[in-house]
Amino acid sequence: MITISAASGLVLLAAVVFFLSWDLAGAGGVGGLALAAGVFGWRPSGPAEPRQADNADGAAPGPTPSDLFEIIHALDIAAIVLDAERKIAVFNRHAADLFPSIAAGAPVGLATRNPDLMVSIDRSITEGRSETAEFTERMLQGRRFIVTSTPLSGPRLLLQFRDTSEQERLAQLRADFIANASHELRTPLASIKGFIETLLGPARNDEAARTRFLGIMATQAQRMNRILDDLLSLSRIEMRAHLRPEGPVDMNDLIAQVIRGLEPLAQQADIALTFTPLPAAGLVRGDRDELEQVMQNLIHNAIKYGRPSGTVTVTIRERVRGGGKRGALEVAVTDDGPGIAPEHLPRLTERFYRVDTARSREQGGTGLGLAIVKHILNRHRGELDITSEIGRGSRFAVVLETMAT
Repeated sequence: MITISAASGLVLLAAVVFFLSWDLAGAGGVGGLALAAGVFGWRPSGPAEPRQADNADGAAPGPTPSDLFEIIHALDIAAIVLDAERKIAVFNRHAADLFPSIAAGAPVGLATRNPDLMVSIDRSITEGRSETAEFTERMLQGRRFIVTSTPLSGPRLLLQFRDTSEQERLAQLRADFIANASHELRTPLASIKGFIETLLGPARNDEAARTRFLGIMATQAQRMNRILDDLLSLSRIEMRAHLRPEGPVDMNDLIAQVIRGLEPLAQQADIALTFTPLPAAGLVRGDRDELEQVMQNLIHNAIKYGRPSGTVTVTIRERVRGGGKRGALEVAVTDDGPGIAPEHLPRLTERFYRVDTARSREQGGTGLGLAIVKHILNRHRGELDITSEIGRGSRFAVVLETMAT
């Protein structure tokens, strides 16, 4: 009489289930593992427990199903393995995030029905080689993907999804930035070049024209210099974007200093510039020079674009952030100017974006001031809130985390 222990019986039953299902299902190793999953509670969407035995000739064993599933789950991009029937055998958490309806054993078409991807899968299986497809997934807000289909043994097919949406967005932003910067620099440069040619030609001996043209050339050169200074400032801020400032900055003192520097400009425009500070020191975490640049830009803009003979007020008040768990200060700069139309508000912090291009250039603006403000506040983990009403004026509020005294 032959005695079989419980453990040996379990192993034997697993082997029988595996090889019977291989024959009956005709789906290779993945089909066998799927049936074994039903018997022993193992799920193909996670690492497998069973492992193949070493080769009889003593050679190093090849990758087992368990190895494959562990590798798939370790990938930092969305990955799906299809079986011989083009059903989903395994997928990782990135694929689950990407395709909420994905499920083991379901056809891949239930996760994504993009025709370009299906053609790439068919070609990869038919020709037995890797294929790459680019497509836009409309069900995912138009996100762009590059998908690589790689045949595996089994037969199985590995799909790897690389999301290129952010890369393409940044590439477009870079292209737009270069185009805008080139245009902004080319305009004053063309003006200077034209006046130089005139002074070397028809106006060579015209004293009055020479004086007038040289003044215009000096203005255009100053404009180019301001643009370059702002571009360099943006570059420096972006290089340090990951380093959060930790120094204490007293906003009462900082704003008072900025207002003292801008009072002559306000008086020239006949604008009343008022400041309501906190009764005590308003300490925030920050870089003093950068926060001074923020307040300089916002108050200067309010003076330039506000109502002639109007009022610009700067106020500080305490508020809370993070559901009331963290203290913060809100610094608001308010003018009583013509206001800004609602369609412009979301784009005000874009580089070189202007509501009124002619007026901005006339006032000496570069179109980069609010972009600099946004990047500085991002580095400080701060917020910028913009509200405006046509005919009533605009309000630019900066929120910064306070520092305990």
